[in-house]
Amino acid sequence: QVQLVESGGGSVQPGGSLRLSCAASGSPFGFDAMGWYRQAPGQQRELVAMLTAGGSTNVADSVKGRFTVSRDNARNTVNLQMNSLKPDDTAVYYCRAVFRGVGYWGQGTQVTVSS
Repeated sequence: QVQLVESGGGSVQPGGSLRLSCAASGSPFGFDAMGWYRQAPGQQRELVAMLTAGGSTNVADSVKGRFTVSRDNARNTVNLQMNSLKPDDTAVYYCRAVFRGVGYWGQGTQVTVSS
């Protein structure tokens, strides 16, 4: 059974930084892609950044230059370093892992950017 456990959310002032981490378990062959989505109140869940096992990335334009996604394939972990945070970044952030076309979600972690 695949499980994704997130950590690192919280509250920060505009311009601050946070780092999210996600540890995945339950796939003996690892994951084809890992990354992050987010969902703000009243809005649809949207891609933040995904990273394949081969190193290809897909990053939302809204966070390019501010957020960095990284992963450790051996440990099945993925991190999201978020810098220069804005109030618009406030959302629940979800870890996502994909294996052989099947996607899995973490439980979500709240990120609030406010002065």
